[in-house]
Amino acid sequence: MVVCVCNAIRESDVREAVRNGASCPLSAYQSLGRRPRCGQCIPYARSIVEEESVAA
Repeated sequence: MVVCVCNAIRESDVREAVRNGASCPLSAYQSLGRRPRCGQCIPYARSIVEEESVAA
């Protein structure tokens, strides 16, 4: 599933970034070499970060 249309970031990209140490959407995006543009994706990305952090 696509999390961020502006940056073409998929859910799997965000999950992998969290597994590699990202602790919030901004750090996940930075680890992918991107940054939020319109910001509509941040709530969904945050929920993925939280979900993946609990699973770890």
